[in-house]
Order: sequence, then C-alpha cells, then structure tokens
Amino acid sequence: MSTVRNIGFIGFGNMAQAMAEGLIGADAVRPDQICACAKHWEKLKANTEAKGFRPLPTAEDVAREADLVVLAVKPYLIEEVTAPIWNILKEKIVVSVAAGWNFSKYEAIMPAGSRLICTIPNTPVSVGEGIIVCENRHSLTEEDYQAFEELFSSIAVIQPVETSQLSVAGTLSGCGPAFASMFIEALADGAVKHGLPRAAAYRLASQMIAGTGKLQLQTGTHPGAMKDAVCSPGGTTIVGVSVLEEKGFRAAVIDAIDAIESK
Repeated sequence: MSTVRNIGFIGFGNMAQAMAEGLIGADAVRPDQICACAKHWEKLKANTEAKGFRPLPTAEDVAREADLVVLAVKPYLIEEVTAPIWNILKEKIVVSVAAGWNFSKYEAIMPAGSRLICTIPNTPVSVGEGIIVCENRHSLTEEDYQAFEELFSSIAVIQPVETSQLSVAGTLSGCGPAFASMFIEALADGAVKHGLPRAAAYRLASQMIAGTGKLQLQTGTHPGAMKDAVCSPGGTTIVGVSVLEEKGFRAAVIDAIDAIESK
C-alpha cells in the first residue's frame, strides 16, 4: 500500500466511522493516518480525537492531506461539497460511499482524469467482517485499484458488480444486517421462551449465523445443501424448516428485497 499513507473522510457519519474503526482494528493503518471533516466541528472532534483520528476543519484540508479520500457526505451534498475541490481530488484515489451515486453520475461533475470508484459498504466493516460492493466501471489505475483492494480487503469482502447490479447488491449487503439482526432476535426470543438466558441466547444465535456464513464462504457449498446436511430424516431440524416454509419465511425475505428495489 505504498501509494496510500493517509486516508481522509469527507463526512464522518456512521458508515465513515465504521470504516475507520475497522481499519485501525485490523491494523491496516494507524489512527493518526486517518483524518476527517464534518459539518459539526464539536461532534467531529468528539468522534475522532478519542480514537486518535485527526479532525480537520474543511473538505479542502482533508483532500490536501489524504492520499485516499472517502466521500461520505449525504448524497444530496456531493455536488456542493466536491465542486470547489475537484482540482485537488483529481490527484487522489477517491472512494465514494454515497448511496445512489454511480460512476456515470460522477462523470458529469468531475474533471477528466479523476480517479474514482463507487462503493456500497455495510456496517460490519467496523469489526473487519464487512462487505464492500464496488462498481466495475471506475477510473482508478491498476495500481490505484490494487491499493484500494489491499486496504479495504482487511475489513471486508470486496465484491465488484456491474452498474445495473449495484443497487440490488447494496440492498442485499447493506439492508441485510437489519434482516439478520431481526433473525438473531427472533431466534433468541424463541430460546428465551423455553428458558435460555437472554445473553446466552443472543451469543449462540449470533455465533451460529457468523459460523454458518463463514462455512459457506470457505467451502462454497450451496446453502440448500448446507440446510439438507442438518436435516436428518424425521429429525428436529426438518420440523423447524417445515414450519418456516409454512409461514412463508423465504418468500417474505424475497418480498422484502423486491420492496426495497421498487421503492
């Protein structure tokens, strides 16, 4: 990562903080290699200084200081914030995490020769187990992309997709943690109903999901086959699976994705 020494966040909300915390947690960078700016100075100082990050007053300061700049302001502020500093950003690796902004949209506002990639991270990047969906169409050099991938693969699975797939991939990985959290909560409620202490129920449910996901990633086994492997004939698991099917579990999840994509 010789081309990336300092990382700057323009905007330092929940996602930017999750990324920064993940990077230092993974020892990918030191805290003092991360700088950030945000609209509210006192809040920015509170969110940065305690963790060793450097607060800076303006987006221009961040753009000048960083080798890699993460655009993490609200989507409606992108044009306003970037317009005065594209002459500086043009010399940097720029990573957008703004929802709804793809490369074509940036192309209309950024100068030729800018080096930018559009991404959609999810919150588990904060513990080094995230996903960063990235658009296949970008203007990073080969060296830039290698630096981007090396840095952020320390906290996430990097998944390139076509522009047409960016929205649904972001929905799956970005909204999915909410669905998974609801599932964890429901599993725990069921266990608590039958006498298991709440803390133990949450711990077991969460680890079960983490372990199952890791098993699928490492083996590449079809999820249906993984389900079948746990369902002995006449056993307890198939009884539970049958009830979930009766209640429309899978259909409800698919309907949720449909609803988000048609919003």
